[in-house]
Amino acid sequence: MCRNIHQLHNFEPPATHDEVHAAALQYVRKVAGSTRPSQANQAAFDQAVAAVAAATEALLAELVTTAPPKNREVEAAKARARAEKRYAS
Repeated sequence: MCRNIHQLHNFEPPATHDEVHAAALQYVRKVAGSTRPSQANQAAFDQAVAAVAAATEALLAELVTTAPPKNREVEAAKARARAEKRYAS
């Protein structure tokens, strides 16, 4: 479930709200142990996603680095190359 959580810090352009929300959703799914909560747990699930997303955005806003920002396309190409190597038949 958590394979979709990617590094969000130090990219140009910075991580979008949608990327942060997707990472928060994956995290809450992993912790909850399910991809879809029951109707009885939907409100708690949604509240947890919002809280994790807010904490993540606050963290990203406060982090500092001296490293140059990474290029999203280059990093995606590296990930595809690793996946091809890992899943090659």
